[in-house]
Amino acid sequence: MPLLEVIQSRQITAFVRFEETNAMLVDQYAAFIHATADDVVNKALNYVFAKDRDFQDYLKSSDARHITPTLRIRRTGIPAEPRSKPVTRPVAGVESIESARGVKP
Repeated sequence: MPLLEVIQSRQITAFVRFEETNAMLVDQYAAFIHATADDVVNKALNYVFAKDRDFQDYLKSSDARHITPTLRIRRTGIPAEPRSKPVTRPVAGVESIESARGVKP
């Protein structure tokens, strides 16, 4: 019987790194409970956070309100800043066809 129950909720995209063995176990557990790897990670974290009594006490402290975020979150729906065209430079004396022909990019 699986320990995790998956319920859909609002999600964001964040980038994290896993040890290779943990990544494989997440995929295997996802297959076992017929869910996605994202669901497994979310529910596993919810489980750990809820069961760790010291962490629950920490959340009530003022220290928990003054942390420096380290999770890299990608915001969706927010337009990206327009990027300027990258400057191309010759590599090892090689010119682009446009510059060789005198064409302005």
